[in-house]
Formats: sequence, structure tokens, C-alpha cells
Amino acid sequence: MSIRHGLLALLDRGPRYGSRLRSEFEARTGTTWPLNVGQVYTTLGRLERDGLVVQSGTDDAGRTLYALTDEGRAELADWFGRPVDRVSPARDELAIKLAMAMETSVVDVGAVIDAQRRHVARALRDHNERWFAVLASRPTRPDEVARLLLLEQQVFRAEAEARWLDHCESRLRGTAGRGGPACRGVDHE
Repeated sequence: MSIRHGLLALLDRGPRYGSRLRSEFEARTGTTWPLNVGQVYTTLGRLERDGLVVQSGTDDAGRTLYALTDEGRAELADWFGRPVDRVSPARDELAIKLAMAMETSVVDVGAVIDAQRRHVARALRDHNERWFAVLASRPTRPDEVARLLLLEQQVFRAEAEARWLDHCESRLRGTAGRGGPACRGVDHE
């Protein structure tokens, strides 16, 4: 999700000022995507330049309010209608790190896998604790359900990463005897 489209979605509920948009964005994303208020105002400036939002007066405290234009609503509807492209995913630092560790003399790729596995196990424990806490509160409001969905995504991603690390280790075991990388952290049977 881009900040741009996230702000448009929040403005669909009515005019908002920048710091309120920041707070609502972070609440809606379960604080998994923190923003600074400068990012919000920079994005609002671009949205205004592109004709997707307009300034619509001020609130009682004198803060500038922003509102969606018809073009902004059309852009938002178009964004919601487009699937998220997973064909060319974002760069993954872990995948790059493992690929580079395969032929470097400064590190054992098995040790890299083990360190990441410990990190993922801790993260999964933390995600599960937060997930169970939200489940126990029996979320019903849209913002509560949105937070639950984001927490579930974190749990599922951590589980998938743990499975992938197991696969990497298995792959290294299978190639070690055939001229593949020798990894001290991986049993070479």
C-alpha cells in the first residue's frame, strides 16, 4: 500500500488535517507502518498538485483540512480495483543476504540461517502474543478488525519465513556433497 492511496482512503470518510491523517493511518495499519507528519504533508501536497485532494478550510483549531475531489475518489476506486502485483515483489534483504553468503569466505551461510531462524522465532512469539490479545478483545469495529488482519499477516509471514529457512537448510544439505557450499551450521550427512 502506498501512503498516497492510504491517505485517499482515509479522506473518503471526510475532511481531515495532516496529523489526524497520520494518527488514523497508523491506527488502521496496526502501527506496522509508522509515518512522520512530514511524509503526510509532503504526500498531501502531491495529491493536491495532482488534483486528487483540495484544501477545504480549517477546523476550530486553525488546522488546514483536506478533502477528496471527484478525481481522488476515482483514483481510490481504481486502486482498490487493481490487484497487488506479486510477480515482481519488493527486494528481500534476507534472500539477497543468503544468495551473497553462498560464495563468500567471511560467513557460514548456515550460521546466517540459524541467526535468522532465532530472530523469526522471537518475532513469531511477539506477533502471536499481540494477535491473541486482539482476539481476546473480540474485535468488531472496522479499525479493530483491520488491526487483527494485519497482525495475522505478520504471523503468517513469519511462519512462511521459518518454513523457507527450513527449505534453504534442506537445499544446502542436498548440495553440500555435490560441490555446493560447505556450511558449518548445516548437517552434511
